[in-house]
Amino acid sequence: MKLSVKSHSTWLQVWRYWELLHVLVARNLKVRYRGSFLGVYWSLLNPLIMTGLYTAIFGATFASYYNNSISNYVLAAFTGLVVINFFSASTSQALSSVVGNGSLLNKIRLPVSIFPVSMLAANVFQFAIGVLPLLAIMTFVNSKSLVNVLALMFPSVALVLVSTGVGFLVSALYVFFRDLPYFYELVVFVIWLSSPIFYPAAIVPKQVKPFLSLNPLSPIIESLRQITLSGYAPDLGLIWGALLSGVIILTLGWTCFHLWRHQFMDLL
Repeated sequence: MKLSVKSHSTWLQVWRYWELLHVLVARNLKVRYRGSFLGVYWSLLNPLIMTGLYTAIFGATFASYYNNSISNYVLAAFTGLVVINFFSASTSQALSSVVGNGSLLNKIRLPVSIFPVSMLAANVFQFAIGVLPLLAIMTFVNSKSLVNVLALMFPSVALVLVSTGVGFLVSALYVFFRDLPYFYELVVFVIWLSSPIFYPAAIVPKQVKPFLSLNPLSPIIESLRQITLSGYAPDLGLIWGALLSGVIILTLGWTCFHLWRHQFMDLL
């Protein structure tokens, strides 16, 4: 009987968390795109423009690494850009989410983790209805395989895991260090520069590769490109590396957030 009551209580908590998450995600999207003509599809505009810019500057130089095909370079640059854009937007918005809702937390008892999660969930929704269908079309055209299309979910899940873990970490740190956004801009720039976005990973010198391998986005980008561009079956090694990276970062971020959150209310 006690076990049944406990299970019912847990289910109610989960349902309450889900309802609250739905409300916050809807609020975030409405505020972000109020009066907007394209709405969530604006998330596609930046990577499309940057892809065109990179192609104009580097396309002819790096096309040889993509079967001497400019179109393949376009797709490669696009996949890298959607990954870094999702990561940058999600984690930057999550960073200020706890502090930004400090007054609400002081009035109503809410699960603190709901705020960074809601920021991530809003960006996942954008990704799912904007970027992911376009990636699926690109993948099917190149591979002619539904297996590859379905396999897109694995690096996408890994990207969400990494972004969620970093989101937890930076949102917790911002409670203690209010100048963190300035430092985090530099961190994102370093991650962007060390990710094979506008350049192929093959040109990176062997001496530098061990340092770049520390970048959690690199295996995600490589896995996404292999599935989208190669025309071959998904590389399970790349998928496993991407997912492992995501699980490690999520575990680290959630552990820090969980250990520090009892100190939040004194500083909000």
